[in-house]
Amino acid sequence: MEWKKEIKILAWIMAVFVFAFFMPLESLRFKEAIMAMFDLSKWYAQEHVILCLLPAFFIAGVISVFVSQGAVMKYFGAKAKKWVAYTVASVSGTILAVCSCTILPLFSGIHKRGAGLGPAIAFLYSGPAINILAIILTARILGVEMGLARVIGAVVFAIVIGSAMSLIYRKEEKVKREEQINFPDLPEKRPMWQTALHFFTLVLILVFANWGKPGDAITSGGWFWLWTNKWYITSVFALLLVFSLIFILKLKWQHVLLAVVATVSAAFISNSPLIPMVVGIAAISLITLFDKNDPDNKEWTLSTWGFAKQIMPLLAIGVVVAGFLLGSTHDNTVMAGIIPNEWIAALVGGNSVFSNFFASIVGAFMYFATLTEVPILQGLMAAGMGKGPALALLLAGPSLSLPNMLVIRGVIGTQKTLVYVALVVIMATISGLLFGFLF
Repeated sequence: MEWKKEIKILAWIMAVFVFAFFMPLESLRFKEAIMAMFDLSKWYAQEHVILCLLPAFFIAGVISVFVSQGAVMKYFGAKAKKWVAYTVASVSGTILAVCSCTILPLFSGIHKRGAGLGPAIAFLYSGPAINILAIILTARILGVEMGLARVIGAVVFAIVIGSAMSLIYRKEEKVKREEQINFPDLPEKRPMWQTALHFFTLVLILVFANWGKPGDAITSGGWFWLWTNKWYITSVFALLLVFSLIFILKLKWQHVLLAVVATVSAAFISNSPLIPMVVGIAAISLITLFDKNDPDNKEWTLSTWGFAKQIMPLLAIGVVVAGFLLGSTHDNTVMAGIIPNEWIAALVGGNSVFSNFFASIVGAFMYFATLTEVPILQGLMAAGMGKGPALALLLAGPSLSLPNMLVIRGVIGTQKTLVYVALVVIMATISGLLFGFLF
């Protein structure tokens, strides 16, 4: 009714007014929480959006346009064998190495193409959870048993949570399955290996452009070598992308060459990798939008823009709220949110049901950039956090965050999002209790 809408508007106006009226500007904690909010937002914009999210949107666009619905359903749909679907989904993080926000456009892409809810949720959880570098860093800094528990827990979580979601919503899945059984096996527009080459080239550019430093204590070895040479490796895959754009997508080589010249020039002019990445993304967008040879090329960029419109505003809101409530912890910066860190450390000591549950809740709502959860936990454990709650936070944290939840809600709805979050929190709590009991 119209009056309900007006009351809702009035309530929002009153809430904003009351907050502004009683804003505790004299409080040092409130000031630091505000600064933490802006600091996390600035860091996220500088370090995460251009190198991480924008390539992820283009990868999601590939899934949405170039990967046929039949191909997605072959591995994730009703026709797929369950062991194949869940195996592929549960170990996807070892290839992707993404965080809880970067996985969102990819999840949205396969869900849109008809993937079953169970495999799609397993993919959503495992993408950030089984980052291979994070697993190794966890084992080296927090102990081998913690590293093993994390990787085993992540794979088991992905399969169990995906299966549970599929079982809970089995009626909806049955309808989807019946629709897909009659779905014809349409011929692929191009050989599957060509689409796979284009897709994995973009994935590898995403992976190596965001390859994090393995830690100040690690100054040698394979992972350190990959980090020190990551931009050379990224450049090699960028050349492979040029090949893909010309010979697979059939874009005009003159246009692609102009894009290469512009990107390379930006790399030489700027000391920051962000500028050539922006130039490269803008160039690909333009040459695909104005391509006349294949309408799918234009659709690729339009689909990418569609994912960006859907996801970016919700992520922005989530990052701002997370920074204000829980603070900003990245690199060497530690800024407290409105919720004191000391409360968190005091509440997650020992190995009680409450401490594990609380660690799971905090982990679920807090945003962790890739690899940052390890030094954060190192500090919390030094302050008295138990091993059980530490694992609970590790299993709930990287795969969930407040920004992540807001976007998932937009894709699968409020109810399914709440069930998914509840399953992650409950399983993380139980796993933490068992681990704390054993170790």
